[in-house]
Amino acid sequence: MQSCCTNYCSLPPWAISSRHFNKHPQPLELQGVRRSHHNFFKLLDADPDPKRRTATFHDYMDVTFQLHQWDQQRTAGGRKSLKNSYLRFLRGWMFDSNGREGAVLKGWVESRFGLTPTYHGQPISDIQSEAYQAYLVDRMRGSARTSAIQAQFDLLFEFAQYELQRRFPGQDHINLFRGIYDFAEHPVLEKIDAHHCVVRLNNLNSFTSDFERAWEFGTRVLAAKVPTSKILFFNGLFSSALLRGEEENLVIGGEYEVEVVTGGFR
Repeated sequence: MQSCCTNYCSLPPWAISSRHFNKHPQPLELQGVRRSHHNFFKLLDADPDPKRRTATFHDYMDVTFQLHQWDQQRTAGGRKSLKNSYLRFLRGWMFDSNGREGAVLKGWVESRFGLTPTYHGQPISDIQSEAYQAYLVDRMRGSARTSAIQAQFDLLFEFAQYELQRRFPGQDHINLFRGIYDFAEHPVLEKIDAHHCVVRLNNLNSFTSDFERAWEFGTRVLAAKVPTSKILFFNGLFSSALLRGEEENLVIGGEYEVEVVTGGFR
């Protein structure tokens, strides 16, 4: 689908969304993010403990975006803008990916990677469609009264990528699963055989690392080898005390070859 947005990534949108990229992934880097926060990543390099690195990340986000100062703002709007942080949007996504928080996260993927959403409460066929306009309304309303939320997502992505490289060195893919009832959100582009096909995933998607849990969300399960470079958030990045739904993984979309599992057995 044509995108109306620019791209701030190291590769163009058509490459990122291609099935070839998913088979032969490359690192994805958002322009200027690591350079702007080089002291933060240098601090992480010196710490071997992932739990301490995660605590450092949250502290750094609090200070950089003044999230801890929300109660010092004079107006309700000022207080709300700082409380509406990256954590609120992640929680909102896990509650309803087709809500306003979901629209803001999909909008971030669109603006940074140039991938337009294909579903938000309904299929989106074109950027001129009413469905796309409805998504834009949710995106704008969700972004209201936030403080640099796009920049917060930028740093979240780069931190997740950093942690994936530290925790799983040399690993290009992770096996993840998504429960579905039908293919309304996932157009089939090519049928390979009775159990394998190529689908177009939305620009941002929820997957789980637990095959059995995926059945809680549908009567079929899509099993995919997801490039680590296309993961915004992964299971175990944060502690459950900060964010529920710890088994959830947020995956940037495109054309994916998947195994379609039915009946609960592989």
